[in-house]
Amino acid sequence: MTTLENKVALVTGGTSGIGRTTAIAFACAGAKVVVVGRREQEGNETVRLIREAGSDGLFVQADVAKEADVEATVAAAVNKFGSLDIAFNNAGMLGQNASLAEQTEQAYDRIFAVNVKGVFLCMKYEISQMLAQDNGGTIVNTSSINGFRPLAPGFSIYNASKTAVIMLTKTAALEYASQKIRINAIAPGPIETDMLNQATGGNSKAFENFVPAGRLGKPDDIANAVVWLCSDSADYVNGHTLAVDGGVLAA
Repeated sequence: MTTLENKVALVTGGTSGIGRTTAIAFACAGAKVVVVGRREQEGNETVRLIREAGSDGLFVQADVAKEADVEATVAAAVNKFGSLDIAFNNAGMLGQNASLAEQTEQAYDRIFAVNVKGVFLCMKYEISQMLAQDNGGTIVNTSSINGFRPLAPGFSIYNASKTAVIMLTKTAALEYASQKIRINAIAPGPIETDMLNQATGGNSKAFENFVPAGRLGKPDDIANAVVWLCSDSADYVNGHTLAVDGGVLAA
């Protein structure tokens, strides 16, 4: 069993879906978990589930697109648990399913603010803390298989933002590898979440026809991969974007 005993993990977008499931998986592996999100009730519920899993947690209400919020979040994690060893930068938004000419500047600004600027700000303060501790750390950022290639028309802004996450990940990994900080990304395929339901107009099951594995992924599939990437078992994995997609990109 993968162990993260005596580690402190931070999860953005931890109020539901992949973020909540991964926060609980971190707890089951022995880590204390800081849950970050904008919805207080859902965040506190994630903390309750973390404690039910036998670990300890903290909810911090924050918008990852705001630098002051991110800086305060990392400070709160260290103030509560004494360190920051693991970060899963998972907060993201989808936007509207529309062709590029129908998209708005406002939509572009907000999607990139959350999906790209949010990852940049989180890494900036997470890495600064890990450097100050001088004992390394590991970061996983959430991209998407749509960051490699669009699976269907629409969502051009979202897709571009997820490609940007891959390059932020690779460059940061190169910059900090010698200081024992590993930075990777996860690229989920079609996963049974509210976001997929939104993307498909409530018809997410239709995606099963495009998945070679014959089923939609579950949040646990992503959580298991993230926990592995953050563990000593993946000690030589750095700057990589791991597709967890049931074989979609291979088709």
